[in-house]
Amino acid sequence: MNDQELIEKFNHPDSRNYAFNLLVRKYQQKVYWHIRKMVIDHDDADDLTQETFIKAWRGLENFKGESQLYTWLYRIATNECLNFLAKKKRRFFLPINDITEELSNKIESADLISGEQIQLKLQKALLTLPDKQRLVFNMKYFDDMKYEDIAEVTGTSVGALKASYHLAVKKIELYFEEHDN
Repeated sequence: MNDQELIEKFNHPDSRNYAFNLLVRKYQQKVYWHIRKMVIDHDDADDLTQETFIKAWRGLENFKGESQLYTWLYRIATNECLNFLAKKKRRFFLPINDITEELSNKIESADLISGEQIQLKLQKALLTLPDKQRLVFNMKYFDDMKYEDIAEVTGTSVGALKASYHLAVKKIELYFEEHDN
């Protein structure tokens, strides 16, 4: 079932729950991994995925179809991630380096990575990027999203996204050079 059909079914009270269950099945894994790459921890990612779909349930009947459904969901998930990371930093009054170290430690113990050293190093390099830059990198590199779709998700111009991605790549390359061991 395509997204338009899902939305039409959702807008009919008799098929609303069925349509939403199909939507969750269709996008849950993608949304989860989008979030997981940002917050690292499985439990946090699980909670934020659930919050994303709760917000989607509440807002879907007002969805106008001006964007693609998956970019709309990614936008909700992205906002949930950024808010979560900001709250975490404020709650513990931690400087960014301490949050980076905490997430870096979770990477080493998480089953997120196959254990290959290069993957581990890449994940640690990503944690040195500002949150929004890391989001852009993740969506382009891992999710292979088009800049136009990322622009819809982030509300940023395509030109700014290309510049952000380019800077992220340069920072990652620098990280690899500095941590070449």
